[in-house]
Amino acid sequence: MAPRRKPPELPSLAHAEWLKDQRLQTVLALLNSEGGEARVAGGAVRNALLGVPVADIDIATTLRPEEVARRGKAKGLAVHPTGIEHGTVTLVVQRMPFEVTTLRRDVSTDGRRATVAFTGDWEEDASRRDFTINAMYCDAGGKIYDFTNGYADIQKRKVRFVGLPSRRIKEDYLRILRFFRFHAGYAVGTPDVDGLAACVRLRRGLSTLSAERVRQELLKLLVAPGAVAVLKVMAKTGILAHVIPAEPNWRTLGRLPPDAILRLSAIARTPTALRDRLRLSNDECRRLQAITEAPPITPDYRPDERRRILYHIGPQGWRDAALLSLAQSRAPLDDAAWQELVGLPGGWPLPKFPVSGRDLQALGFLPGPALGEALRKLEDWWIASDFKPTREELLLRAKP
Repeated sequence: MAPRRKPPELPSLAHAEWLKDQRLQTVLALLNSEGGEARVAGGAVRNALLGVPVADIDIATTLRPEEVARRGKAKGLAVHPTGIEHGTVTLVVQRMPFEVTTLRRDVSTDGRRATVAFTGDWEEDASRRDFTINAMYCDAGGKIYDFTNGYADIQKRKVRFVGLPSRRIKEDYLRILRFFRFHAGYAVGTPDVDGLAACVRLRRGLSTLSAERVRQELLKLLVAPGAVAVLKVMAKTGILAHVIPAEPNWRTLGRLPPDAILRLSAIARTPTALRDRLRLSNDECRRLQAITEAPPITPDYRPDERRRILYHIGPQGWRDAALLSLAQSRAPLDDAAWQELVGLPGGWPLPKFPVSGRDLQALGFLPGPALGEALRKLEDWWIASDFKPTREELLLRAKP
């Protein structure tokens, strides 16, 4: 039998600037006093070890949520019971929020949510987390605690489930999407074999998830560095079809920038049918609709033709149409002519039509369809004249 490999020696995060932040240290000191214990948990530790910027800082503690809230109020901090039934209280120090969650163990799960019980055992809390790279902690001094060999997976750039992949997935089927999202964001090479096999086997569980949760994970996945390669794996294994009706254009997708809505338009069979499947916002739906209806953009257009289209579809619509047209073209992505097209909204502020219905009424037009038609024709002439006629010239032309 081959000797068991010794886990790599854990580094220290003592010199991390985010850990030395006085606001974070204030919260840790508050929770570490009088028999309590608190450590930074999950994503902040993972990102620090990967050399990725640390954004949100979550804290795990042995203290019950009621005690966390009591201590926060006694210290004069803003306290929000954001998820107190699951052990989470948000403490705000000088406008910086920290989610503080009591150590937990799962009592029961149904694939969407868990019933939890509080514990004082750090290893028990780590064992219920999704991936080894998300199951590490560090204390106020920067010492790392790793109960699942997550640091070894950090070094290998590997996303691996904690314990049995099938068990973790059955606790919450959203972990299938999270597996691919984290692989696209942090891993290299092919997905973990055991994790992938479990995701494929249990993929039908994705249909039990709420649209809001699926949307959140999918949009994050779409902008991850390795999104295209991961989406190909998801499509090949039949998982993507359980998320959205997909008909990806891989070449176009691979040439688009990391923009979730733009990329969504390149993988969905019918992009405009995604409103309910993903609970898209009204703005997202309007943008997706505009992308599917936008005219093709090409460097062959004359300057006045470019300005005319930009005026009609707006800056966001123009950028989307130009980037999509570039992705579908044979031109290099850094082609100067195409980059000039993409950047047109920044170099040509959208003009505002200087005449209104009231102006025409002042000239003698009566309110009604005829006024609206006259205003439309006047604007069409202004656009056809490359937006050059002045307000005075427009009113003179409109005068009955």
